[in-house]
Amino acid sequence: MEPFSIKANSIGLLFATLLSWRGIRKKGLTPAGAACAFFVGFCLMATGIRGFNLIVFYLIATKATKFKKDHKEKIDGSLSITGTIARGPTQVLACSLLAVVLSLFHGIYCGEEKPIDFQMQSQPSKLACGIVAHHATCLADTLASELGILAKSSPVLVTQPWRKVPPGTNGGITSMGCFWSALGGFLIGLSTILLDAVSGLFPIHMLRMIAFSSCCGLAGSLIDSILGATIQQSHWDPETRLAFQANDEKPKSTKVVAGRNLLTNEQVNLASVAMTTFLGGWILGPIFFE
Repeated sequence: MEPFSIKANSIGLLFATLLSWRGIRKKGLTPAGAACAFFVGFCLMATGIRGFNLIVFYLIATKATKFKKDHKEKIDGSLSITGTIARGPTQVLACSLLAVVLSLFHGIYCGEEKPIDFQMQSQPSKLACGIVAHHATCLADTLASELGILAKSSPVLVTQPWRKVPPGTNGGITSMGCFWSALGGFLIGLSTILLDAVSGLFPIHMLRMIAFSSCCGLAGSLIDSILGATIQQSHWDPETRLAFQANDEKPKSTKVVAGRNLLTNEQVNLASVAMTTFLGGWILGPIFFE
């Protein structure tokens, strides 16, 4: 499908409208978040069918966020205070901005989507792998955060694996969280295979794509955890037994658990996505697909 052709623009406009409308109706997006989602959705889906990975991410992430929300409110102080799971513009852009930039670059300079082939089409393949790595990281991190927090075992700090930390601590990991990270990457790999089949982009390297995307999801989630454990501050209140972010309104009894207050959660997400996008497109992609 030619980027920004009449067909591509029509598809992008239709599904971007449905995406933002559903986000507001289901209370998964704020009005400003829905406006950003419309812009992001149109840019991604008007440049190629692989842009539909955004919808795959959104639908799965929304389900994961709402899963056992009442139980999460007993762990996550931020959620307990606000009571809302609606994502605003900063959260939307943190999980999509780089994919938009790479997709626009691909559409303008490389044209329509192409099969991943680093020997014949190096630049389009790097961009495609970077975009897949981006979506894999976003879904992996969301599943690890939203479902890993429900693990029965106590998390350990990724930078000090001998040290147990309270659930909800930035940089805390569990084996269950790592499983969800890998599964998030796997699901993006699977959807990319299906989207390429619909587009007629052959040959499709199914096993390589699954392995690549799963690896990117796990790597991206671990990078996010390392950043969260070091340059994002986590607080814990022993009285309410709730975890808080540095910028939350907190009880006076809270204590610092880990990290320095240098970046917000959205900034950490953006940084980890950027690192994994480069890692996937320019380092792991050539390794997996050559």
